[in-house]
Amino acid sequence: MANNKPNEEPRTSIDEVNDTLTGIGEKVQSNPKVIVWSCVAVAAVVAIILIYVYAIRQPGQNAANNALGQADMEMLMGNDSIALAKYQQVASEHGYDAGNLANLNAAILLYRQGKYEEALSHLKDYSSTETIIGASAKSLEGDCYVNLKKYPEAIDCYKQAVKISDNNPHYTPAFLMKEATVLREQKDYKAEAAVYEQIVNDYPSYGQEIGVDIKKYLERAQDAASK
Repeated sequence: MANNKPNEEPRTSIDEVNDTLTGIGEKVQSNPKVIVWSCVAVAAVVAIILIYVYAIRQPGQNAANNALGQADMEMLMGNDSIALAKYQQVASEHGYDAGNLANLNAAILLYRQGKYEEALSHLKDYSSTETIIGASAKSLEGDCYVNLKKYPEAIDCYKQAVKISDNNPHYTPAFLMKEATVLREQKDYKAEAAVYEQIVNDYPSYGQEIGVDIKKYLERAQDAASK
């Protein structure tokens, strides 16, 4: 037997939604102070965000970008020592993208000067999600370790560079070549051969691109590994 009265229409989901909205309206009317203070709190949060963006973050970004631009100009004019000082100042005094890039540029200049430990300190403060720049920075870190004769650390950096570069046909095999070179220095010929084999199989045109017969490097490594 139906529970609904003869003249009572069945309730629909629309009716339930209307009831819910009505209930919320009644709560708003019965708690006006709560609603007012909630609105005030939301407005305060929005105001803080706007103050940060327009009064702090944006001027800070502009100042950092201007300082980075001055350092770039010095480097373009060949004033490496002045550029380095300015990059280091931007890196230490500013955040944002400008401070991040300043760390990378300072590391490049320090590497050129043979100051590998100092270059590493800046590279460790640098971060990038972009595949090519991020991978190149990690490769530069590996180069620093090579010059410091810290070969396991160098190999680890090159492996990370390979991963970050995401199979780029021009950059990934270059990082693999560096890895293979360090493996040969460690006399790990089997691992060296495996890396060259990867280049030959996955990047067959790379050797021709750089004017190097990768297969000869592979054969040399295989020969050394067999002895």
